[in-house]
Amino acid sequence: MVVVVSEKIHWADVYAAKVDPNIGHRVATGITPSGPIHIGNMREVVTGDLVYKAMRDRGLDVELIYIADDFDPLRKVYPFLPEDYAQYIGRPLCDIPCPCGECENYAEHYLAPFLAALDEMDVHPRVIRASREYRSGSYTEEISRVIEKREEIKEILERVSHRALPDSWSPFYPICEQCRRISNAEILAFDPDAHKVAYRCECGQIGEADYAKGEGKLVWRVDWPMRWAHFKVTVEPFGKDHAAAGGSYDTGKEIAETIFGYEAPFPVMYEWISLKGKGAMASSTGVAVTINSMLEIVAPDVLRYLIARTKPGKAIDFDPGMGLLSLIDEFDRVAQAGSSREYELSSITGIKPGIPFRHMVTVVQIARDDQGVLEILERSGYEIGTREAVLAAAHRARVWIERYAPEIVKFEVQEALPPAALELGEHERYALGALASRYMALDVWSAEHLHNAVYEMGKETNADPKTLFTAVYISILGQKRGPRLGWFLEALGREFVVARLMEAVNAGTE
Repeated sequence: MVVVVSEKIHWADVYAAKVDPNIGHRVATGITPSGPIHIGNMREVVTGDLVYKAMRDRGLDVELIYIADDFDPLRKVYPFLPEDYAQYIGRPLCDIPCPCGECENYAEHYLAPFLAALDEMDVHPRVIRASREYRSGSYTEEISRVIEKREEIKEILERVSHRALPDSWSPFYPICEQCRRISNAEILAFDPDAHKVAYRCECGQIGEADYAKGEGKLVWRVDWPMRWAHFKVTVEPFGKDHAAAGGSYDTGKEIAETIFGYEAPFPVMYEWISLKGKGAMASSTGVAVTINSMLEIVAPDVLRYLIARTKPGKAIDFDPGMGLLSLIDEFDRVAQAGSSREYELSSITGIKPGIPFRHMVTVVQIARDDQGVLEILERSGYEIGTREAVLAAAHRARVWIERYAPEIVKFEVQEALPPAALELGEHERYALGALASRYMALDVWSAEHLHNAVYEMGKETNADPKTLFTAVYISILGQKRGPRLGWFLEALGREFVVARLMEAVNAGTE
């Protein structure tokens, strides 16, 4: 496949051009499923997928993998968990009961919807569960090597990270057979032939752990380079925290090369996605918008575009309110042009924009039901096409209004003339009457003509167009502001609009 040449080379193609074209590649991503997986987490996996697809487009031999860190311990009782989960703190996520009682375990409860979302977003990695790798004995050889070289690893960590570790430090944490927690236990003895370590847990338990059976795990700074070598990872995106001087990547790089004889993967560092006005997204703090909740509102192509349009090293300030409308508008413009690399890497369905989302937001607040939505759209000249697709778009607009729309966007068409319309002045009523007459005479009932007519009538009647806009909104909504007037009136229909404006004109003369 030939990469489309554009004026501006996409960042994913830049990364793809930097890797060795003569070897097989594996792009790795990974997230701990300790809570609802949000858009901030999505940046890692979609960034990896974009680089993977750019490498594939260059004809490279490449695979995308996703490592689910379901063997990590539960760190604390997060805001979304009941207090009785305190009893599970320290246990592997895969060994904790599912919060809803319907999934295999705690990790799968959060992992399953995330993987479904990835599939919808055209991200199809080979999924690897850390718990299964540890418990199948897949890492046995590497763990033996780590324990044998623990003093050498300790020296690397202290020198590169500039922090002192206790003399009793161990790169392997056993799972205590008594408290069942992944424990920073004191290692008493090591038997490489039996793949066992003897330990004394913080709870007082003295026992043995067989790491060939997954009765423990490596600490993060050792686990990460171990799996680079194990899975032959050549490219990996990761957050800026790991990229800091002396951070996980720096220590991992030296551990991979010195202990495992493996070259660290090509790094793709990314910045955080923040929730506008609230800071970096994190399930642990409750500051998050899940991918699944966003897919209830926007097409998956739009979420891919959110990541594709921004270089990984640049932070993204995500606004699910008006900012989301602007993002959808921008994607629609890019999709209409259809020639940019951002669109090529974002597009899943290839379907061009149909009914603008902003207009659908207006329509669903006017229509009483689904049939009303279809009638308004037909009256506005839109091709309905597939009824189910249109109603699905209407549902997404309703969800956005309910969850994220600011109050300024919300409105309700009043069944009767609002009391505020009785307060309109004589000059305003005169201008409204002239506008109603112009609307009656229009050959084409379209948003553009309806909008422009306000300015034309403003000039003819010496009325300030802003005042006339306000008078129209007051007559129909009982408030001074509303949606874009042209689209709004087009959706309401000529008969209703003219009748309501004339009612406002006549009410003031009674």
